[in-house]
Amino acid sequence: MNRSRGRNQRVLIAADKFKGSLTAVQVAERVTAGLRRVAPRVEVEALPVADGGDGTVDAAVAAGFERRELRVAGPLGHEITAAFALRDDTAVVEMAEASGLQRLPAGSFAPLTSSTYGSGELLRAALDAGARTIVFGVGGSATTDGGAGMLAALGARFLDEDGEPVPPGGGSLGQLATADLSGLDPRLSSVDVVLASDVDNPLTGPKGAPTVYGPQKGASPDDVAVLDAGLAHFAAVLEKAIGSKAAEYAVAPGAGAAGGIGYGALVGLGASFRPGIEVMLDVLGFAPALERATLVITGEGSLDEQTLHGKAPAGVAAAARAADKEVIAVCGRLALPPEALGRAGIRRAYPLTDIEPDVSRCIAEAGPILEDVGERIAQDFLI
Repeated sequence: MNRSRGRNQRVLIAADKFKGSLTAVQVAERVTAGLRRVAPRVEVEALPVADGGDGTVDAAVAAGFERRELRVAGPLGHEITAAFALRDDTAVVEMAEASGLQRLPAGSFAPLTSSTYGSGELLRAALDAGARTIVFGVGGSATTDGGAGMLAALGARFLDEDGEPVPPGGGSLGQLATADLSGLDPRLSSVDVVLASDVDNPLTGPKGAPTVYGPQKGASPDDVAVLDAGLAHFAAVLEKAIGSKAAEYAVAPGAGAAGGIGYGALVGLGASFRPGIEVMLDVLGFAPALERATLVITGEGSLDEQTLHGKAPAGVAAAARAADKEVIAVCGRLALPPEALGRAGIRRAYPLTDIEPDVSRCIAEAGPILEDVGERIAQDFLI
């Protein structure tokens, strides 16, 4: 008999979004509906999670943070409405809200010219709101500018040989002649900025931001070369401006996150890097919710090799295993063998494709199919 069976069962649903289909909140709602068809009296607590990428603000709001909206610059400079989350003096800022791929016109990319300026505007708004701790979630970016746009929005100056501001985007960083960080918002020195990311890549090189992630943002091989050289030049100019720590940060874990905005956060904001899911579990109050649970359900759209390297389900499973709580997972597709799931602390996974083998239908009808998955989980674990 499973430890989760019996009376006083309490299920904790701590799943990430199914990208392109369901938000993390919707995943929890659908699984809950399925569970209650079979076990109507089961107690369910939903705690949508995120690893710092897109959906991070939504997860914070679902956990009780206040949503704050404002107009900022999108990745191409056009004005958009973006949001951050605030509770007491802690803000959750998601760079993808302002500078993410979803902010580009459908089917279009701008790998050389997209900017993180709007992300800097979000950070400034968090400071204006009185934040003393800022969790800066980075991922899902449209940009590869090393955080230059973000720092410019916060008061830094990046000038070419003629003393003019360099144009937006990583493709223009090769024109940079001087960098001046002395005008950065002075409030940053008294705020704890946590860089939350699920990647630990350096800024440049074979494992750097342009090479690894540039193609996902539409960068051609030539574009990747331009961006890599531009970011290396950016770091070299910053080294002249602020000293050797600029070079040290360029090879630090997380520097290459979200097109190098991690580097900008480390070098300009005094940020400390932590795995995104660890930070978010702390911020969202996962530990007390876990203590109340008898069974944990986690998941995301695709459970694959990347899941095991810092993605939300792996973080949830690791924390649950440490607390001796049973964990199962829901997903759109499953690309991990049972032994890999077991090593990650996940007893069993329930992919939508077990019910509907047609992947396109799984994406289009993810909600109803996930409710059917919830029924199966309840039959297997709750009755």
